[in-house]
Amino acid sequence: MNQAIITPKLIDLSHVIFDGLITYKGLPAPIICDYLSREQSKGIYEGGAEFQIGKIEMVSNTGTYIDCPFHRYEHGHDLSEVPLEQFANLDSITIDALNATAINAVFFKDKDVRNKAVIVHTGWSRHWNTDAYFENHPYLTAEAAEYLKGQQVKLVGIDSHNIDDTQGKTRPVHTILLGANILIVEHLCNLDKLPPGNYQFNAVPPKFKGVGTFPVRAYAVVKG
Repeated sequence: MNQAIITPKLIDLSHVIFDGLITYKGLPAPIICDYLSREQSKGIYEGGAEFQIGKIEMVSNTGTYIDCPFHRYEHGHDLSEVPLEQFANLDSITIDALNATAINAVFFKDKDVRNKAVIVHTGWSRHWNTDAYFENHPYLTAEAAEYLKGQQVKLVGIDSHNIDDTQGKTRPVHTILLGANILIVEHLCNLDKLPPGNYQFNAVPPKFKGVGTFPVRAYAVVKG
């Protein structure tokens, strides 16, 4: 008897990065342009061949990005030192935090978060690329971060401007999570398309030395 082959569904959870995009006020927007244009390449290649080579200038905190311990700690692991297993094929759970601002430990305590990627759905990505995105955004509290640390979660992602409250100068959630080698992904989107659980989260950056943050093409793999 033939068994039906079920193709896993891929859900893109990343924003598009484009020339001039402001991800974080105070940080420069990316400059995306040609290093070698197709027209210029026509003078180099023969037989009708033409190519484009792009040039990108940007800070590492651009678009949807992942934070590694080096982002917060001088001697923490950078992008090149974090094992691939921490970025990919992570068993995951979605936390419903719609209409919340200060997301405390209560949101997580009755959920099976241990050893998983915890993806916090706030709905804030609807404000992406507007001034509203930067103001009064949802964030995790220090209490929530301590609880997730105690549950030994693998990664915490959020579809908001920052996982910390940016109204002050302290960053307790980054401090607690990255200090425990728990990765952080910020500026996610499309979290309304995720199931409550039973999926895998992926957010793999390039293997740069001496860098603690970089854009990712975050996505979920949903089976069945």
